[in-house]
Amino acid sequence: MWLSNRFVVALLFAAVMTSAVLCQSPDNEDIQSWNDIQLTIPVSEKLHINLTTTYRFGKDLTRLNEGRVGAGVGIKLHKSVTAAAGYTFIKSRTLAGGFRSENRYHLAATYKFPFKKFGLSHRSQYEYRDLGAVKVWRYRPSITFEKKLPDSWLSRTSFFVTEDPFYSSATGKFSRNRISAGIKKTVNDHFSLDVYYLRQNDGFSRPGDLHVIGTAWKFSL
Repeated sequence: MWLSNRFVVALLFAAVMTSAVLCQSPDNEDIQSWNDIQLTIPVSEKLHINLTTTYRFGKDLTRLNEGRVGAGVGIKLHKSVTAAAGYTFIKSRTLAGGFRSENRYHLAATYKFPFKKFGLSHRSQYEYRDLGAVKVWRYRPSITFEKKLPDSWLSRTSFFVTEDPFYSSATGKFSRNRISAGIKKTVNDHFSLDVYYLRQNDGFSRPGDLHVIGTAWKFSL
């Protein structure tokens, strides 16, 4: 089978260890599960279309908190630089228990540093959030480190760490930070799977401090 026994054991071990640490949550904390499905459609050597859908479960994994569907394009401007633009429709649960809609637009540019022994990339992303009566923008300058694991451990697998700070016009400061770590398993030229743990700190949102177990199922035509 494409998913080796060692890969399954690694996933189970990560889940058990995370659950043991996150046994209880204060009022401003929550344990969540974020799950993305991404489809990349190549148009040419330098242009591709991205389609995404996301489901986020919260309240200690007991209810669906948010659903997303989006589309965008990516353009390879240089061997080290990629630009992207897109739109996402979001339906998210409010503190009162209802749901609100959001139209989100983003522009991003990613630069991959020319290191051979490991991957290092920086992404600058601007987001415009239309929440009806409220309209805000955010800036997210994230950085990602990635290192291929030895094939004797897990074949076609890499380890990654990402830090993703948020500057929001609503607060006038960097008011949120996310740091995540996980593994990426490349199954074949058309499918890969990311499994990660993410910690979010945010003193303004409720709940703002999150423990997240996430997956990203990435397909390419």
